[in-house]
Amino acid sequence: MRTLGWWTYGMVALALLLAFLYAPPEAVMGETVRFLYFHVGSAWIAFLAFGVTALASILFLWQRRFLYDHWAAASAEVGVLFTSITLLTGMFWARSVWNVWWRWEPRLTSTLILWFIFVAYLLVRSAIEDRQRRGGVAAVVGLVGFANVPLVYLASRLWGGFHPAGAHLEGRMVVALLASVLAFTFLYGYLFTLALRVRRLEERANQLYWGGDDP
Repeated sequence: MRTLGWWTYGMVALALLLAFLYAPPEAVMGETVRFLYFHVGSAWIAFLAFGVTALASILFLWQRRFLYDHWAAASAEVGVLFTSITLLTGMFWARSVWNVWWRWEPRLTSTLILWFIFVAYLLVRSAIEDRQRRGGVAAVVGLVGFANVPLVYLASRLWGGFHPAGAHLEGRMVVALLASVLAFTFLYGYLFTLALRVRRLEERANQLYWGGDDP
């Protein structure tokens, strides 16, 4: 855990240096392109996190082991965080380029819907006390939420909109973007491990208080 933490800190620091000091401005977007490095990286991790939630949800529905429920919940928490970062960096980019904070265009709107679904997922978990029922209902919500991920990815191709399909990135920009994606991947692994550890500690405390074993 400590080793992963140090690798994560190092990768995030490197990504920041490359994004702000190494990569040049883009020909059209200028300095605004720097939002792209964090926007793309956070979106990738959001998709990854919700994919892990979906896989763990399927495993829980199949085997009814609470370990998989913990995986699903921990990954969803991290996914909501990174979806929030995706939305915020997108808003700052929109303000710089479009002079508005928000536009109801397909990619942005579908991302916001994805965020709401997984916030609802977390609210469902906090509202249901029975562990089996909570895990089952949350698993269904998680699978429904993940079904929205391909729609977010394909939104601009399916329905058009103002969201840019891509940017003309030269070599140093590509290096900064790849470093950012790698750094966010390390950060996901670190935060997921932390969230999972917290859930295991909570589970152990509940077992000591109430008795019983986790199947």
